Amino acid sequence: MKVLVVDDDFMVAKLHSRYVSAMDGFTVVGVAHSGAEALRAAERLRPDLVLLDIYLPDMDGIAVLRELRAAEERDGRAGTVDALFITAARDAELIRAALRAGALHYLIKPFHRTALQEQLQHVASLRSRLAGLGEARQEDVDHIFGARPPGSRGLPKGLAPHTAELVERVLRENTEGLSATECAAAGALSRVSARRYLEYFATTGRAEISLRYGGTGRPERRYRWTG
Repeated sequence: MKVLVVDDDFMVAKLHSRYVSAMDGFTVVGVAHSGAEALRAAERLRPDLVLLDIYLPDMDGIAVLRELRAAEERDGRAGTVDALFITAARDAELIRAALRAGALHYLIKPFHRTALQEQLQHVASLRSRLAGLGEARQEDVDHIFGARPPGSRGLPKGLAPHTAELVERVLRENTEGLSATECAAAGALSRVSARRYLEYFATTGRAEISLRYGGTGRPERRYRWTG
């Protein structure tokens, strides 16, 4: 997925670019520090996703998104660019305006990098699901318009963000799935601790569970990251 990062702060833009580039399947194709620059870059680079700040020196990010949508309509490319707002703006009217302009989500600074990475995975999942649909079922629509992923700040009591990030990384690296014992060994965790995080990801829909039956005893629970 091609990503355009838009933020007037050069260091923040660099940080967000690093977060994006660290994820498989995502490439930062450009960085812009003003609204006009963002519009020119979007026209030239045709990104799949724009990370937009609200506060830009020449125009606000919502106006930028509206211009992007208008340009798509003129070119017959409606809906080709998705947008995530990343901003310190907390005003409810701005959040409402961002939603009405077609933003997929709105992250308030500061935030843990896992929160951004979860949103990126959510966008990728939505695009993939829509690309594979001919005629949607209600469950498909419910998934697409359903709740956003909770993010690291929504972790239950007793679960730590850095450990959740570690277990997530282990799951992502083992695409065929793994057991709690294997996850514990890969992450240098206790089996009990690894199992708690794996079950948390399963209950929140970011991992799926399958059972592997052996010769005797209970079947082994295996976990695979789904995002």
